[in-house]
Amino acid sequence: MATAQRTYDFDASALKASLRGELIQAGDEGYETARKVYNGMIDKYPALIARCADAADVIAAVTFARENGLLVSIRGGGHNVGGLGACDDGLIVDLSLIRYTRVDPATRTVRVGGGSTWGDVDHATHAFSLAIPSGVISTTGVGGLTLGGGIGYLTRKCGLAIDNLIAADVVLSDGRLITVDEQHHEDLFWALRGGGGNFGVVTEFVFKAHPIHTVYAGPMLWEMERAPELLKWYREFITQAPDDLYGFFAFLIVPPGPPFPEHLHNKNMCGIVWCYTGPMELAETTFKPIREQFPPALDFVGPIPYPALQSMFDPLYGPGLQHYWKADFVRELSDEAIEVYIKHGSQLPSMLSTIHLYPVNGAAHRVGKHDTAWSYRDATWSEVIVGADADPANKDRIINWVRASWDAVHPYSAGGVYVNFMMEEEGDERVKASYRDNYTRLAAIKSKYDPANFFRVNQNIKPLP
Repeated sequence: MATAQRTYDFDASALKASLRGELIQAGDEGYETARKVYNGMIDKYPALIARCADAADVIAAVTFARENGLLVSIRGGGHNVGGLGACDDGLIVDLSLIRYTRVDPATRTVRVGGGSTWGDVDHATHAFSLAIPSGVISTTGVGGLTLGGGIGYLTRKCGLAIDNLIAADVVLSDGRLITVDEQHHEDLFWALRGGGGNFGVVTEFVFKAHPIHTVYAGPMLWEMERAPELLKWYREFITQAPDDLYGFFAFLIVPPGPPFPEHLHNKNMCGIVWCYTGPMELAETTFKPIREQFPPALDFVGPIPYPALQSMFDPLYGPGLQHYWKADFVRELSDEAIEVYIKHGSQLPSMLSTIHLYPVNGAAHRVGKHDTAWSYRDATWSEVIVGADADPANKDRIINWVRASWDAVHPYSAGGVYVNFMMEEEGDERVKASYRDNYTRLAAIKSKYDPANFFRVNQNIKPLP
């Protein structure tokens, strides 16, 4: 804790005067709030927090950090569970003031500021009956989710977020601002699509949007005794389903409050959260055989505006919770693997802890594994084991459950992991395993655009020696 009282041998007055945004230093009013990120388990004490108002502020902050030898972390939404939007004794480039969404309905393209959240984007695009593939929590930052790949409700229909990225503005470690796309700095454009925050600070994204307004979506829940037959059915179903139909499988504890019926409160159950983007007149017909074969104990699936689906679980997973995650890509679910998942999914250590299996097939499979930095185009699911609790006293309990569960299911995995689900501690080999044979190319691009590894508070790709 004493880190907050440290003194530093640099003079930040010139930086403070140059910013259109705000510079917060250790000891300033607002510092305690500004240093915090989404994961309450992360407790970092930066020397400086530059709340940048525009790209010029980002350039000034990056230049100051480079000239003074400061460690830099980049914060978009601050949602990264590993706490990569914070650092000790360094400078946080906070993009939260660069928050805008500009929709061109004629071209179905969307310009998004680097500090925007997906809730901001959904609000703006929904007015034009458009949507961009994103995640499952609307408070997530656009930048972090996109640069790591971007999986969510529209993955099977529209691909990953990176598959819908058209261009980006990037501030490099030398302070230059460049625009990257298929024709300009195409090597860096390739690397940004899945390579995380390794290459620079993205101040603006340009996406293509899709004509999606109302979806037929929501959770269905079943008693745990149905889990074996349900999961065996689901593993076949989701690999053959039309792209319009998405559903992630979950083990969960039902929250003790509305809208959930009282007899299910605090019950350990399994479920599928669906999102159907096809014609609404076919929705009931599409789900009828599922409901008949597996009558759910709870059925909240129906017509819903896409932004309402995206924000459905926001109240449960607000900022400040204790989070610890481990994850894997998964190609197949054998009977043996299903038994292991059910065993650990039946032992959730807290109401907010969960295991999810997110489908990453459909449209995401129709992009080659070398077309972007995202290597696991052959995976069927991105699995994540989430330990979450409001009480810091339960920290060790949730960490131990996550680690034990991951140790048990990891042998059935494809080997790598979605980098946005990684904690900070997982190491170089785990990063390499997640990019497989794309790693060498990423390292070469890192050497070109960030040879000194200035941007290293991330799932780090080391420059070539």
